[in-house]
Amino acid sequence: MPENIDENDRNILRALQADASLSLEKLAEKLSLSTNACWRRIKRLEEARVITRRVAIVDPEKLGITMTVMVAVKTNDHSQAWLDKFARAAAAIEEVTEFYRMAGDVDYLLKIMVRDVADYDRVYKKLIAAAPLSDVSASFAMERIKYETAVPIAR
Repeated sequence: MPENIDENDRNILRALQADASLSLEKLAEKLSLSTNACWRRIKRLEEARVITRRVAIVDPEKLGITMTVMVAVKTNDHSQAWLDKFARAAAAIEEVTEFYRMAGDVDYLLKIMVRDVADYDRVYKKLIAAAPLSDVSASFAMERIKYETAVPIAR
């Protein structure tokens, strides 16, 4: 963690990750800070890109998104041009909610959230059309046991 982040900043980050809808006044009161000091700290954390955005967390099942698929991708082309092309295509697919370049046996790992197998097949066809792939392997989540959006804040 950057050296200029102190315990008050860490407490602000924990509180905002738990509930970003807290008013500035309530947040300051909860953390025993003045409203102005709390505001300045949040502004500094945003300017430093420690806080990158504030969002609403949506229950996917309430929207009919009942399937999470982890897709492992292997390629024989490890050029920057290939990655740029594939990354642009994957980023343009709304159902791809996470995308990682990996070390090890798998080159890329994507998290895809869809309604059902037919919906996944539609997304799969977009992925394989994006760039040459040597292998695509999908694992379907049976149950979500733990899901956190909060980043652990070191002490």
